Amino acid sequence: MESAARILGIDPGSRVAGFGIIEPHQKNWKCLTAGTFTLKGTTFLQRLHDLQLSLNELLHTFKPTMVAIEDVFVHQNARSALKLGQARGVALASILSQKIPLYEYAPRQVKLALVGKGSASKAQVQSMVKVLLSMDEALPLDASDALAIALTHAHVQ
Repeated sequence: MESAARILGIDPGSRVAGFGIIEPHQKNWKCLTAGTFTLKGTTFLQRLHDLQLSLNELLHTFKPTMVAIEDVFVHQNARSALKLGQARGVALASILSQKIPLYEYAPRQVKLALVGKGSASKAQVQSMVKVLLSMDEALPLDASDALAIALTHAHVQ
């Protein structure tokens, strides 16, 4: 575990995007912050811009040393998949413009790393995130997914 590591995990979305930042604490990891960006623009393009501004502010405030983001996965709805891909692209561009090392993990890989099975439910992932980070407070699912992505990277780096 790197002493200077501060990992931002991102669960991208076009309406709600989850984020979570972890850093080493003794022999474990602790959560610095986690939550969601609720993208409030009335048009899709406004929501993408809102995501970019929110993410840039988070990067500036917490200065992560690396970022882990959920990789593309196929939706049943092609239109939803395209919107998710565009939101993910905005997130990638924001991160890359700051020259922060970036890592991508498939949802199945995250579930396997945290729960031990790639078909785990969001609730199972959320429970494991809370255990691994010694958290008592309730987390939105998108935030726990983002923390799960960060924890996956912490364990494979």
